Amino acid sequence: MTDPTLTDGLEDLFEGYQRFRSDIWPERRKLFETLAREGQRPRALVIACSDSRVDPGMVFNAAPGEIFIVRNVANLVPPYKPDGDYHGTSAALEFAVCVLEVPRIIVLGHAMCGGVQALLRGFPPGARDFVEPWMTGIAAEARRRVLACAPAEPGAAEAQCELETVKLSLRNLMSFPWVASRVEAGTLRLYGGSFDIRDGVLSRLVDGQFVPVR
Repeated sequence: MTDPTLTDGLEDLFEGYQRFRSDIWPERRKLFETLAREGQRPRALVIACSDSRVDPGMVFNAAPGEIFIVRNVANLVPPYKPDGDYHGTSAALEFAVCVLEVPRIIVLGHAMCGGVQALLRGFPPGARDFVEPWMTGIAAEARRRVLACAPAEPGAAEAQCELETVKLSLRNLMSFPWVASRVEAGTLRLYGGSFDIRDGVLSRLVDGQFVPVR
């Protein structure tokens, strides 16, 4: 028998599941059956932040099976480094590119990113075992670029650094040989974007600048 205390505080989530089963599952059942039978063929890999306020599936209004999503702190892509360490993001990237053969990769940043704020302002005591080395080890270049410009407006440095992490991740993607070879062959395309949770506007990286998607 299930311990009732295990569901304490999760009532809303389980009620949401019940609504899914009663309202959404009957409409999407054939889609899920097809995905289970034929496997997944996602249209894109989306590398996004773990922030609970940014849901790539919702932002792109994507159906199950349409996008392969990798989420981590500050939507970072580490440089190519095949060794014995644990590389969750790199492993997911390899699977999406080399096995699923996605034709597109989107690095999706967002406004008000806590990881970027900590990178610039300092890490809280509870985020120093893994978050701090993750951010400082990968995003140090983005931090240097922003601090060299020293934006004076409140919040401007954070906003600029959020965009720099997207550009940095796109550059790091090209350090993976099987990404670079596919990009050069024209079978894989890389995109950068940023979602503003304050107004719901998605911007796309075009010629080095982020412009709103019309």
